[in-house]
Amino acid sequence: MIYVFKTSVKTKGQVKQLEPHITKALPDAKWNFDLTDIDRILRIDSEENIVLKITSLLRMHSFNCEELE
Repeated sequence: MIYVFKTSVKTKGQVKQLEPHITKALPDAKWNFDLTDIDRILRIDSEENIVLKITSLLRMHSFNCEELE
């Protein structure tokens, strides 16, 4: 399933900062950021429901994150 999140991540440097944490939390998921989108989209392809896990993870690193429907 593809999950789509609106985030406050703004730079490639911030993505690099989050990369090891996202990879560790979601080792089997494929994910990417679209920083050119106005909502700075994070897309995650995962078999498991990861909404709570990823929103908590980003908030723990001082970023806003909410699922888009």
